[in-house]
Amino acid sequence: MYECFDVSIAGKVAHLQLKRPDELNTMIPAFWSELPRIVEDLDARAAARAIVISSTGRHFSAGMDLSVFTGESPLASSGGVSETGRQRARLWMMVQHLQDSFTALERARMPVLAAIQGGCIGGAVDMVCAADMRYCSADAFFCIQEINIGMTADVGTLQRLPKLIPEGIARELAYTGDRMPAERALEVGLVNRVFDDHDSLVEGVLEIAGRIARRSPLAIWGTKESINYARDHSVADSLRHIAGWQSGMFQPADMMEEFAAKGEQRDPEFEELPARPSLD
Repeated sequence: MYECFDVSIAGKVAHLQLKRPDELNTMIPAFWSELPRIVEDLDARAAARAIVISSTGRHFSAGMDLSVFTGESPLASSGGVSETGRQRARLWMMVQHLQDSFTALERARMPVLAAIQGGCIGGAVDMVCAADMRYCSADAFFCIQEINIGMTADVGTLQRLPKLIPEGIARELAYTGDRMPAERALEVGLVNRVFDDHDSLVEGVLEIAGRIARRSPLAIWGTKESINYARDHSVADSLRHIAGWQSGMFQPADMMEEFAAKGEQRDPEFEELPARPSLD
């Protein structure tokens, strides 16, 4: 169905697997439309309570594919525009379109977990920085590749990474283009955990996602919304934001179900989130 992804849902967890291992799972033009389409569809239908993004082959992803910059790719073509200012305006909009492909992970109402093996390079770092949590295998490494090819990273790494790890470390990676190995990524807080190998990584991250999926989806959504808001706002503004959220979204039904389930030694059962409204 998709050129870049295999998608499955089990136990209320959606699993998105990059499926071009022979091409190092590079991000061809189709990737940039498929990823947000998949995530936005899952979110719109409330089809899952957590999303796991993993990959296949030796490397998670080698980042942007050269085909994005060449041939008939929308990024490479003029789009029928000839005047210089309008060409630059079109490129400005195109870069924001690429950025939105990863921002879709933040906008989703359910948490997104990234399971990373081997190389996570260039655009792949942009992508995983937009996830809620990152996990990796022992052979993983992270590289802000853009500086090594004479450009500035522009799809989210420089904006999100300094809020995930100490700023000086983020700057060092961005200025040098050096590789950060798995253990160092764990040490500085870029990843939550390092697994021995790829199989145990995917199994472990799916298990964590499954535990998240057993919690109240409304409470999880509010938690994600609150953490994302607090990242970019003051403590005072963030407290006011969650007070407003709770005044409308916090109702006792899910809490009562949690208490009942604990008393009866069973998993709680929650109503799914409503589908996003549509006028279609």
